[in-house]
Amino acid sequence: MGMAKDHHGPSLAVIGAGVRGLGYARRAVAQGGRIVAVAEPRREKRADFAAEFGIAPEQVFAEAADLLAADRVADAVVISSPDACHAEQAVLAAERGYAMLLEKPMALSEGDCARIVDAVGRAGAVFAVGHVLRYTPYTRVLKELLDSGRIGTIVSIEHLEPVGWWHQAHSYVRGNWRRGDESGPMLLTKSCHDLDWLMYIVGETPARVSSFGSLGHFTAANKPARATDSCVTCPVEQSCAFSAKKIYLKCLGDPVREYWPLSMVTHDMTEAGVLAALEDSPYGRCVYSCDNDVVDHQVVALEFPSGATASFTMTAFTQLEHRRTRIFGTRGVVEGDGDSVRVHDFVTDRTEEYRTSDDHIGASAADGHGGGDDALVEAFLAAVASGDPSTLISDARTSLAGHRVVWAAEHARHSGTVVSLDAWTSAPDPLPALPA
Repeated sequence: MGMAKDHHGPSLAVIGAGVRGLGYARRAVAQGGRIVAVAEPRREKRADFAAEFGIAPEQVFAEAADLLAADRVADAVVISSPDACHAEQAVLAAERGYAMLLEKPMALSEGDCARIVDAVGRAGAVFAVGHVLRYTPYTRVLKELLDSGRIGTIVSIEHLEPVGWWHQAHSYVRGNWRRGDESGPMLLTKSCHDLDWLMYIVGETPARVSSFGSLGHFTAANKPARATDSCVTCPVEQSCAFSAKKIYLKCLGDPVREYWPLSMVTHDMTEAGVLAALEDSPYGRCVYSCDNDVVDHQVVALEFPSGATASFTMTAFTQLEHRRTRIFGTRGVVEGDGDSVRVHDFVTDRTEEYRTSDDHIGASAADGHGGGDDALVEAFLAAVASGDPSTLISDARTSLAGHRVVWAAEHARHSGTVVSLDAWTSAPDPLPALPA
């Protein structure tokens, strides 16, 4: 059945009221959408979210299954729950006829991703995965330059994802994405953005992939001799780059940092509140005494059917900045830093710089993905309102293709081989990622 639209714009239900769900919801409301239901197991976050958006009590659920078991309560659903929940929730949402914005990654296995693709296809629903890097003003300028033939044919690409030392500690050593068996490999949970983006920039799916990387630093072997398991009591905390006290106390007074990452640690935005929270929080643990196992650095080499090559580097040991990219073509070179694009033209031997708009909400690397979050929500709402998905830059099958590159790269990393994507996708059962 179809839901009636009104002049207020599409209505949305949100599953998962954490940082990403709240961010999408606020952006949707700012652009004319209405938040009419929420599912969130954490009572305090559920209550805060419902109060902020004025959601009727009967549309506030502790469990996503209860929201999705009812008749459709909104035009669309935003799924920003933990990664392991995505598959079941997305399939149910498609079967209920919801348009859907699904946070990346789609799911944690190729089989589950395929289930989502099939369910969305059967429903004919508007569907988007949160590949926000495709939607930034920066990417739009860069893509237009490349597609115009300004640098000729792309020959090779260097692409860097500077995760940021404190971001790695927060999310991938202490936080929710620290373990592959609970969330997925780093390349999926963090960097499927980047492999999807490279495919978009080149306009091809890679033919072959290899990869190297490991957990090199955040291990017990690198723990200082006098360090304790908690930063609050550690006598050498002040000399540690990854001190939880330093990372989180620096967030105080900065609205962007208080929203993320500090809101994941405490709601008490005072020095005393932060220190009290760190005493018994996972975020107060010594980074050398955690149960993390995802890599802290990785390189991926890609070969495309055209012969173009790309190298991708993900590393924890940087400042938290925009991605940086150099694209080498037959007629010129492009260098980009997420904010500006510089083109050196071989024919004229001149360099030009194109600055992308930085007046949008969330222009920083730490908030809003350089405007990508805003633009994705705008495109999704337009697609829901019209029933026409053409405003969306990718679809379910495109996202699955990018995720397959991730799993092929992980297999290559564990097995020390070069993986052919043709062999991977034609295998009766996808080659498993080998244990580390």
